Amino acid sequence: MSDEETQKTVQQLRAELARSQQQVADMAAAQEDFLRAVSHDLRAPLRHFTSYGKLVRETLGDLPPPVAQGGEVQEVLGFLATMDQSARRMGLMIDGLQALARAGRAPLRLQAVPLADAVARARAALADGEAARAVQWHIAPALPTLQADADLLHELLVQLLGNAVKFTRKGPQPPHISVQAAAADAPGQVACTITDNGAGFDSARAGQLFGVFQRLHREAEFDGVGAGLAVCRAIAQRHGGSVSAVGEVGAGCTVRVQWPAAPSAAVGVE
Repeated sequence: MSDEETQKTVQQLRAELARSQQQVADMAAAQEDFLRAVSHDLRAPLRHFTSYGKLVRETLGDLPPPVAQGGEVQEVLGFLATMDQSARRMGLMIDGLQALARAGRAPLRLQAVPLADAVARARAALADGEAARAVQWHIAPALPTLQADADLLHELLVQLLGNAVKFTRKGPQPPHISVQAAAADAPGQVACTITDNGAGFDSARAGQLFGVFQRLHREAEFDGVGAGLAVCRAIAQRHGGSVSAVGEVGAGCTVRVQWPAAPSAAVGVE
């Protein structure tokens, strides 16, 4: 192949790569627009659902006491309680979709963020939930500095540390949560692990853990709708990082976050 033919082939490959990248970008934008539209448009009928359920309950409350306390009315009130619970769950699912859309579209303002400071900020945000519990925290003294959008990193850490707090809530042992530095798998990146001694999960199902609305525990055991870890994955991927988890039923969980290290000079990016 001559130099001219080689150059022509390279140009064609570059053009095909640019088209493919544009198609991927268009598909991602369409998906984010869909998530945003769905999460917004579902709010109105959900408000009607909850508002009219409240009106029905008030109307039943105005009935004469012998009627209001009858079996049929009490059964209806039970139905309304189930409707309210489902409506609250749907509201949380919509919140999850909105958070996922924001994570995919929010401008990245990258800067050097000491992970120790970010962990302290996330713990402060979770302080009210910890107030009644003696959580034993073990934070490594030398955590790495990340190249990150501080707000998105905060959202990720609040979710991951919040999960660690939540899933240690019912264990037989005192809650123990550890944040440690770890060896990275790729050059230019750093890693940390968040380990708890809580409920854990079957590692064979770890692939489901970061899917949207995927849950490995029953709602009666632990609250939530299974959107938070999907948001964490989206945030990590936007930064060129990753998040994964391993666990054992009844023996806790370890979440591993791998992230680009901060360069010697922080750079701001819109």
